[in-house]
Amino acid sequence: MSSTETAASRPADKSPRQQVDQLFAGLRWRRLEEPLGFIKVLQWLFAIFAFGCCGSYSGETGAMVRCNNEAKDVSSIIVLFGYPFRLNRVQYEMPLCDDESTSKTMNLLGDFSAPAEFFVTLGIFSFFYTMAALVLYLRFHGLYAEDRRFPLADFCVTVSFTFFWLVAAAAWGKGLTDVKGATRPSSLTVAMSVCHGEDAVCSAGATPSMGLANLSVLFGFINFFLWAGNCWFVFKETPWHGQGQDQGQGPGPESTAEQGAVEKQ
Repeated sequence: MSSTETAASRPADKSPRQQVDQLFAGLRWRRLEEPLGFIKVLQWLFAIFAFGCCGSYSGETGAMVRCNNEAKDVSSIIVLFGYPFRLNRVQYEMPLCDDESTSKTMNLLGDFSAPAEFFVTLGIFSFFYTMAALVLYLRFHGLYAEDRRFPLADFCVTVSFTFFWLVAAAAWGKGLTDVKGATRPSSLTVAMSVCHGEDAVCSAGATPSMGLANLSVLFGFINFFLWAGNCWFVFKETPWHGQGQDQGQGPGPESTAEQGAVEKQ
């Protein structure tokens, strides 16, 4: 046999493009029209919105200090803060209206990193889990339907994420309220000792914009409702749902006939 015939008998190697096309051809996109698939897409999107809005937030607060000395010095204080909201590590310079020193290093008050980091971490885990669940549901739906362990595991994870989203959204909402109080310009002037004497006159600066942080709390509660609503659709895929229906239908005609025959005897 010649080398030409040997090469012709071998199957042609698939190009990378053909392999990608074959992979996407195996995806059942119509599953996304079903509630189970459509809600998972929403969970994936809103998880991105939640941890993205919280993790990328940055703001600034400030105050004005006018000294009553001969020079009438005016100092503008600008304090930058953001995720993970460890405000007690954020420093700024407080001017001193005396001849001995010019400024003193101060820190904002409070550490609100725990609820913020828990919120962002939960959003990242939700993102990866829903992405993996979508791949399993679209590409290997036959395995998902045949093996009962996958729906049971999906239901347990969904219930867990529902509880965690409720806790995370509520905790971060309370933490954000505390962040707003600690970064308010009036809180800044109250913390500066120079503002309590007669050596200076202090005025509040611009109030920090918290719109992006407020959206993160909103997206957190939306994620909770999405995961809570998805519990029912995932539960319908588990064997527990089928057992409940079988018990609700009662005995069939054959069992009823057998019971009647026993009673006649």
